[in-house]
Amino acid sequence: MAVTSSRTLRLLSLLQQRRHWSGGDLADRLGVSLRTLRRDVDRLRELGYPVEARPGVAGGYALAPGAALPPLVLDDEEAVALAVGLGAAASTGVTDLAEPSVRALAKVVPVMPARLRRRVDALRSVTVPGTWGAGPGGAGATADVLTAVALACRDGERLAFAYTAADGARTDRTVDPYRLVPLGSAWYLVAWDVDRTDWRVFRLDRLDVPRGTGRPFAPRPLPADDVAAWVRERVSGGPERRRVEAVVDAPASVVRRRVPWWLSAEDEPDGRCRVRLDVDDLLWAVTALGLVGTGFTVVSPPELVTTLEQVAGRLAAAARAGAATGGDRDV
Repeated sequence: MAVTSSRTLRLLSLLQQRRHWSGGDLADRLGVSLRTLRRDVDRLRELGYPVEARPGVAGGYALAPGAALPPLVLDDEEAVALAVGLGAAASTGVTDLAEPSVRALAKVVPVMPARLRRRVDALRSVTVPGTWGAGPGGAGATADVLTAVALACRDGERLAFAYTAADGARTDRTVDPYRLVPLGSAWYLVAWDVDRTDWRVFRLDRLDVPRGTGRPFAPRPLPADDVAAWVRERVSGGPERRRVEAVVDAPASVVRRRVPWWLSAEDEPDGRCRVRLDVDDLLWAVTALGLVGTGFTVVSPPELVTTLEQVAGRLAAAARAGAATGGDRDV
C-alpha cells in the first residue's frame, strides 16, 4: 500500500510538471504497465484531481483545472517559498490579499515538517517588508542563499561569503548579519561589515556560497528605526524618493494586472481605487499611471500635476507635428 501511495504522488508530480503526457511516457517514468497507470489515474480522480484522458495516437493524460482545489504536492523549496510568499502578501495592507493570506498561512505552516518550519520561521523573523517594487529586470536570490542568510540572522552567527559588486569587483566579506529586506524581486541583507567596521547593504543574488563561521556576535543597534527605508535610500542612491498618491478610475484588480510592479492599489467604495507608489523621478509616476489606461485624479504631491502638464504639452506638440507632416503611414 505504501508503494502504491508513493507511486500515486509521483504520478501527480509528473502531471504537474508538463501540460500533456502520453500514456507510454508516464508508464515508463513510473516503471509500471499501462493497466496499472490507468488504476493510478483513477485513484487521483478519487482524491479530487481532474485528470483528463484522451484516446488515440495523439492521446494521453493531462491535469486540468477543477471546480475545487484538491490537496497539493509540494517539494521542500516550494513549501518554503509558498509560506514566505503568503507572509509577504499578508503584510501588504491590501485587504483583498492580506486576510486570505493569513488564513492560508495558518493552514500551511502547522502541517510542515519541523525542518521546514525552522526555515520558514527564520525567514519570517528576520525579514523587514519593503514598500516599493524593483520593477522588471530585478534579480532574486536562490532558496539556498536566502535560507542560509536568514538562519545566520536569526541565530546571531557571523557569516562569510564572496561578494560581486555592481562594477564586477569581487571581494571576500565577513559580516554580522541582522535583517533581510525584500524590495520588488530583489532581496537585500543589512549587516555589519567586520573588516570595514560599518553597516553595509548586500544584494543577495550577488552573494556566492554564504557560510556560517560558527562564531556568534554581540547584538548592536540597527542603523535606523525604519530599516526598510534605510535600505531604500541606499539602493536608490539617496533620500529623494517621493511618495505619489492618486485615485484611479478602475478597480484595484485592473490596476494590478496592467501595472504589476511599482505600485500598490486599494479599492475605494465607488469602484475606483487609491494608488500609492514611491519614485525618485516623477516621470516614473507619470509612466505608471499612464500604463493603467484610464482616468485618474492626483492626490499628492502637487508637483505631479505640473509634471503631467509638461508631459501632456510635449505629447500634444509631437502629435501636431506628426499630423502636419502626415506621419509615417507605412504599416
